[in-house]
Amino acid sequence: MKLYYFPGACSLSPHIVAREAGLSLELVKVHPASQRTASGADFLAISPKGYVPVLELEDGQLLTEGPVIVQYLSDLAKSALVPAAGTMERYRQQEMLGYINSELHKSYGPLFNRKTPVEVRDERVVYLKKRYALIEQQLEGKNYLFGEHFSAADAYLYTVTRWAALVKLDLSEFPNLMAFQSRVSERPHVREALIAEGLQKVEAS
Repeated sequence: MKLYYFPGACSLSPHIVAREAGLSLELVKVHPASQRTASGADFLAISPKGYVPVLELEDGQLLTEGPVIVQYLSDLAKSALVPAAGTMERYRQQEMLGYINSELHKSYGPLFNRKTPVEVRDERVVYLKKRYALIEQQLEGKNYLFGEHFSAADAYLYTVTRWAALVKLDLSEFPNLMAFQSRVSERPHVREALIAEGLQKVEAS
């Protein structure tokens, strides 16, 4: 399988999930500005949506949208990163994936755009902090969103929250969230994904 990605983008989430689930992926880097892959291929010809992540399956089919891809990968590997289909635990995970996607992920968009008016930026910051307050409550007394076991939703939350530093969003008022970010960053498979995407240097032995 191939994962079309851009370093540090939302494609980091399925990248982490694949490594945590023990699945091997061929990474294909995409340059958003040129819409070209590292080899020069036209990314829009591959996926008309024009954004990552895109998962190319063994039979050539393409699967898009991060929350769907992480569930597919987890099911493929029979991994506990996503609970079994039909269980309430699965629906709770889907609920959280949807929340991160719509309330956190999309709210970062204006903060990355230099043309965003100050008043819009300020509104998005307030909105994001309100949404993160609910995540802070969810993490109370837990190592991860649903307890002591790392999940696909944790990979997505970690990926999105890494962007806060890039847009100078101060989240220090959320200690549970900050501890979560630090905890996830220390997971071996997460470090592997960060190193593979050039987001972290290889530690000297």
